[in-house]
Amino acid sequence: MNDYLKDAPLGHTTDYVCEYDRAQLFAIPRSNSWRERGHAVAPFHGCDIWNAYELSWLNPRGLPQVAIAEFRVPCESPCIIESKSFKLYLNSFNLSRFASTEVVRQHMIDDLSEIAGAPVTVSIHPLDGQPRMGQLEGECLDQLDVEIEHYQPAPQLLRTHPGDLITSKLYSHLLKSNCPVTGQPDWASIQIDYRGVPIDKEGLLKYLVSYREHGDFHEQCVEQIFLDIMDHCQPEQLSVYARYIRRGGLDINPFRSTEKVSPDNIRLLRQ
Repeated sequence: MNDYLKDAPLGHTTDYVCEYDRAQLFAIPRSNSWRERGHAVAPFHGCDIWNAYELSWLNPRGLPQVAIAEFRVPCESPCIIESKSFKLYLNSFNLSRFASTEVVRQHMIDDLSEIAGAPVTVSIHPLDGQPRMGQLEGECLDQLDVEIEHYQPAPQLLRTHPGDLITSKLYSHLLKSNCPVTGQPDWASIQIDYRGVPIDKEGLLKYLVSYREHGDFHEQCVEQIFLDIMDHCQPEQLSVYARYIRRGGLDINPFRSTEKVSPDNIRLLRQ
């Protein structure tokens, strides 16, 4: 375990704090693995979309309020937010009174932006106004008849076919990695959107499955996938979007792209 994680709440017994406490938040430096590949600046744009499904606080008369919140953390922020600390922070609103939803939202903007080191956007939605379920776009790879031999990242499986430039969207529901602290499984669906020479679909599926026993945070897994595809397939444009299944009332959905675009916060069936 990295030294900076020894003081993180993840993997340790913690007290339940039910009154507002911004000190519950814990920052983890981003890995910036792209520097190790010789990039002076990050070769992608994007954000980490968090959804909170267990958000509650009290109005001025003590009546509980419930809502769902969306948080967008820019990928260029110096730090990510440790997930258990995020959950503890949200729990701390449970027995605190606030004058309005906007006051709650502003507290979250200030606190999360400070801990991430970059502006974090926050949206709070009533439960009656939530969008319907969505789905990933393009061709699903999961029915390909492939033999799997690697359960640790194997970028050598990525390859292209000669041909004209194409625009393609491919997705899989078979991405799984493990928490680097607790070893618990993290399940996800992932969409690859690219323009370039055709990427071999069987090799791509085998590569995505090869994360099955890999231990890393959601954000870093997606960045590694993005960088490996760029290095081995060299598309002109690339977007990688993973939708992870929630744990503790939170899901994390990293998006990385060569383009400055903002992804839709679609909610998949497993989320």
